[in-house]
Formats: sequence, C-alpha cells, structure tokens
Amino acid sequence: MGIRMSGKKKSGNRNRKRSGKSRRGRGKRVFLWAIGAFAAVLLAGGIALGFLFLNKERGWKKPPELLTEYMAYILTGEYEKMYGMLDAETSGNVSLEDFVERNEAIYKGIEIQSLEISGVEYDEERMAVKYHSSCETAAGNISFDNEACFVKGEEGYWLSWSDGLIFPGLERGDKVRVSTEQAERGSIFDRNGVLLAGKGVASSVGIVPGKLENRESAIDEIAELLEIKREAIEKNLSASWVKDDYFVPIKTVAKVEELDLMTLEPEEELIREKERQDKLLAIPGVMISDTEVREYPFGKIASHLIGYVQNVTAEDLEKHAGEGYTANSVIGRSGMESLFEKELKGENGCRIYIEKEEGGVKQELANRGVQNGIDVRLTIDIQVQSLLYGQFKADESCSVAMDPETGEVLALVSTPAYNNNQFILGMSQAQWDALNGDERQPLYNRFRQVWCPGSSFKPVTAAVGLESGTVDPEEDYGQEGLSWQKDSSWGDYYITTLHEYDPSVLEKALICSDNIYFAKAALKIGAENMQQYLNKFGFNEAVPFEINMSPSKYSNGETIGTEIQLADSGYGQGQMLVNPLHLACIYTAFRNEGNMIKPYLVYQEEAQPQQWIPGAVSADTANRVLEGLKGVVNDAEGTGYAARRDDVLLAGKTGTAEIKDSKEDASGTELGWFAVFSTGQDEKNPILIVSMVEDVKERGGSGYVVEKVSQVLDVWFRKEHQGGQPAEGETP
Repeated sequence: MGIRMSGKKKSGNRNRKRSGKSRRGRGKRVFLWAIGAFAAVLLAGGIALGFLFLNKERGWKKPPELLTEYMAYILTGEYEKMYGMLDAETSGNVSLEDFVERNEAIYKGIEIQSLEISGVEYDEERMAVKYHSSCETAAGNISFDNEACFVKGEEGYWLSWSDGLIFPGLERGDKVRVSTEQAERGSIFDRNGVLLAGKGVASSVGIVPGKLENRESAIDEIAELLEIKREAIEKNLSASWVKDDYFVPIKTVAKVEELDLMTLEPEEELIREKERQDKLLAIPGVMISDTEVREYPFGKIASHLIGYVQNVTAEDLEKHAGEGYTANSVIGRSGMESLFEKELKGENGCRIYIEKEEGGVKQELANRGVQNGIDVRLTIDIQVQSLLYGQFKADESCSVAMDPETGEVLALVSTPAYNNNQFILGMSQAQWDALNGDERQPLYNRFRQVWCPGSSFKPVTAAVGLESGTVDPEEDYGQEGLSWQKDSSWGDYYITTLHEYDPSVLEKALICSDNIYFAKAALKIGAENMQQYLNKFGFNEAVPFEINMSPSKYSNGETIGTEIQLADSGYGQGQMLVNPLHLACIYTAFRNEGNMIKPYLVYQEEAQPQQWIPGAVSADTANRVLEGLKGVVNDAEGTGYAARRDDVLLAGKTGTAEIKDSKEDASGTELGWFAVFSTGQDEKNPILIVSMVEDVKERGGSGYVVEKVSQVLDVWFRKEHQGGQPAEGETP
C-alpha cells in the first residue's frame, strides 16, 4: 500500500496578492511601516529581507508534496501528524480530539486498504491542488476528484482542512455509514446429498426484564440452570438497547424436539435438557424462542471429520484483516469447517454511504453485493461413517474406508468423539474441563496420527521382498517353533509367533501371520533395500490428501539402525509407524496391478482415479501378495477368516501390535488392526476398510476388530446402498 502522485503545475495570475498566515492561524499580516527620514533605509532593508525570505521559501515543501505526505498518514493511522499539518483558522479551529476521532472513525470504519493519488494539478496562485483519489475499502473501490487548498504562513504552507477533504460533499454534521449484509455460510454434504453441516435451529433462552419477579433470586436460579455466571446475565440486561418489554437473549441451547422424546429409548441427554428447559420456563420473565445456528446433524459420528465453527475473536480479526470478517462472523476452527473456510464463508455484502445530519442517504460511495458461501460436497458416505462409528464408539480407535478403485474416501472415523454442536451452543467451564480432561481423549483425532501397524504391515514386507528379488515365495524357511533368534549375538532377544504351520513359505506365512518368517524375510531384504522401497511406497512424505496426515516412518532416526530393528520391522514392529489412510493406499496397489491410488475427499461427478505412485510394485508382485491376502480371509487357517463372505471375495490382513516399554514389560497394551477389501473388478460397491483399535489385549486381539468390521461389511453388501442413516441404535 502506498501513495502515488502524478500531475502538473498550473500557473495563475501572478499580480494577485495573498496575505500570509501563521502556523496557528491567528491571521497576523506582515506590514512595513514607512517612517519619515528612515524610509530609504527601510526600503533598502526590505529588499535584503525579501531576498532572505525567498531563500527560506525555497526550502519549504510545496502543497503537492504536502498533500502526498498528508495522505500517507491516513494509511498508517497517524492522525495526529495529519492534524499537525493544518492551518487552524481556515480549518474551522477543529480540536485535535475531534479531528482524530472523526478521521479515525471514518477511515477505520470503511477499512481503507490502499490509497492512490493521481492527476495532480497545482494552481500556484490559489495554492490549490486538484487531484483524483482512489482507495480500496470493505465495500470495494471508492474514487473521486477533489481539491485541497493551502495557505502560506511564516514557516511554510499549511492545509486548509474540512470534512470534504475526506469525501467531497461530506459536511460537518453528516455521518459516513457502513452497513454489512452477512454472507450465508455454505453447507457441507456427503456424496449422496445428506447434510453434514448447515443451517439448523436451536433454542435461545432469554429474559423479558419487565416480567422478572424477585429479580435477584430469579437471576441466580437462571444462572445456575444455564451454568453461566450471574455477571454475564447482568451484563446482557444492562445493555443500552434493553427495555422492559424487550426479549434479551442470554444463552443458546439445544432444541428439544418432542418427537425425539417419543422414541422407545430417548437419550438421557435429551431428557435432561427437556427437564432443564421446563424449569427455566417456570421462572416468570424467561422465554425460549427458536434461533438459527450452524448445526451438525450427525454430531459425534463425524465430529473429527467435519469440525466446528466459532465466533471470531479480536485476534482473528487482526490475523485475517482485509479478508471480510466482522465482529459478527464465524470462522472454521477444525475439520472441514477449517479446511474449506475460504469456500464456505462467502463474502459479506457491504455498503458505504453518507448520511445527512437529519437522516436519510445523501450520497452512496460504494456498494458490494453479498456473495454467499459455496457448498462443499464430500466423497464421504455418511452411512459407512455411521456404521463404523456405531461399532467402535466405545473404543479408542480410528477407521478409514475408501473406494479402492477410485480413491474416494468414504469414511474417516475417530473414537471416542465429542459433540461438535456443543461448540456452537457454548460450553460451560465444567463441560470444557470434563471434555478436555477425559483420559480417553475425545478431542484427539486418531485417524490423522501414525501407529505401530503390527502384522498389517507384513504384506508390505512381502511386496518389498518380491520386488527386490531377495525373497523367493516358494522357499521354505523351515520350522523354528514359536520363538527364534538369528544367533547368539542377539543375546536374550527372541522373536515369537503364535502358530506353527507347514511349509514355511510366503503365502502360508501371510495366512497364518508368522512373525518369524517376516523377520527372516526382512534380514534377507537388508536395511538399505527396505528403506529404498519403503520410501518408494511414500514413507517419510505427506499423503497427497486434503487433510494433513502425519507421515509414516520406519525409524525414529534416518535409517533402520540395527539388525534386530530390521527384523522387527519385517512384521510391523520395531520403530515402524504408519498412518491408516497411507496403509489403505498401499493396499490399493495389491488390487490395482501394483499402482497405488491417490485418495481424495471432494466429490467428483464422474470419479476418475488418479495414481499416487504408479508402479509402486509390479503387477506380478501385486498379484502374488493378493493371493496371500485372499487366503487370510478365505482359508480356514487365516487370521481373518471370521470376515469371510459367500457373496463377495474379500482379501485382507489382521495385525496385533505390541506397545510396551521393554521386552520384560508385562503391562503393555496391544493395538488391533484389520485391513480388508473387496477384490472383484466388477464389484458394484467396491470398498476398502482399515480399522485400528487401541488396547485389545485380553479382548481378542485383532479378532475383536475383525468382528466389528465384518458387521459393517455385512450392511454394506447386504442391502441396496442408500446412505444417510445413522448406525443402528445411534442417534446423532
């Protein structure tokens, strides 16, 4: 931002005389008195003084230069410096306080962002500067022609100021008004047009002051029921606009629909809210009315995905200055609400005009029409989202579902969850403390994090071994029992497995999930090969996705440092950490001839798959691993056999990752994994699901996850896909 000036000097009548003015505008004229015998001397002295005065005047800033300086102060808000350039008398003897207040209110109010001066013409005799002004404001561009007049004083030129210097036609009693029309925030929909975030109705609890009885005790009771401080109510009631018969909003709460209470088993939370509102209405002077709010119909089911909005703060207004936010705006804080904030928020309409002292519009300066926010349609299928949430809502877990052919992400679930509607209605301190202090961390978004993958990583090791030529899929690694170490150099460190089988070849090792086989395979691959191929699979880089996911990594350092770490990495332990969406993308390669599909979240009418990593592995490698993954689900010895279906051929891999501080740690926990996908190329509704559950120790390990995911698949494949319905027994 800055001032630009261009123009030319305009000559005037040089015989025209002007009287000089002092800086303070007292209007003293400089006279030469001719006194008797001293006339000739004084005349000679006058010539000398005139010469000195001309030399002094040559150092003065000329009016065009002073105008540039004055205008520059507008952008920097240095109103006192502007005042210091005025001639007091010809500026109406305006006080510093009034001048600063007037200019600051107008220029800040219109949100001036730039100012350009052009077409400058200087009339030297009149000491007047004509110019064209153009500035950007909250309502768009304001341009006008104007004139600034100066007077000459003893110390230089001074600006003759009036309100018209701000805008031509503006007079002392006029006001510059800024009216804003709030843009309507765009809605968020799932792939089938089901509303995930948009307009909703809540209940506004308020007070009609004139109807309050026993005011002091009534306010105490209202404050207790609404879980707010008494001072907050008093502040609202003491606002300057309040009258005895006005409805004064105090707090927005959830709207309780009678139909929700008529269900066979209404939620306890709804029952409690209805009881609270009944108690509030029993207090004379309390009223409850409908009010429009941002609403999240599915609440906890999609809270980590959709996120929430909140009212802007002073810090927001400062951080996003010039982006159209006002004190009445909301801003996305997390999830889709934050990610698509620019598209959703729209652009407020704004009108700037001069209002006459007696009221009425005198002149419109700028008018920008409102532009409502754009709706966002996601690839998410709320039915799948709801089903996965319903299965895992009691767990600490995360799940990803996607179309393995197109890369469309169908669900992103993190549990336990929070109700994002609470952020709209406002939480009490007690509610916030309870939510933030919950040891199960309902605010923690688990699907964005990385986790130890355990045996769900074994297909990756298999693919690396085959692709690098270091693993022969037909080689029998022999029987080692249930524990093994390479040699005595490992000390007392052994790798254990759960099942014995024969022969110990790649496909059987996948089906039976043999840790020992994949530890040996990793040693054959070698650390350098393993790192090279994992980097090719997208490790240590961001997943190309709208949501920022933590990158997967195979070591806490830059490399796999030891032989034991390498062996453990082969079966998904050691320092291996994988993001669930990334793992899902890797699994798409086994279904798509070795090509890893790129995931995406914004719905496209005709989904065209894009490859994240073309040729991550060869088609032969992908198909060889795929056969083993089919066996995991369809072979009676497979660890995922409980998910087998007669109607759809599935493939997948289970995983149980040990999380403990040391080998001797008996109190460690286990993460349970299940990755599963449909394999038919002509499948009507292809799907890939990756679910991870924390602390499955003593709960069936990965088998617990298999059972839960199987029920989701049962609904997905059993009935015609409609979408939009919550999981059975789950109310948003």
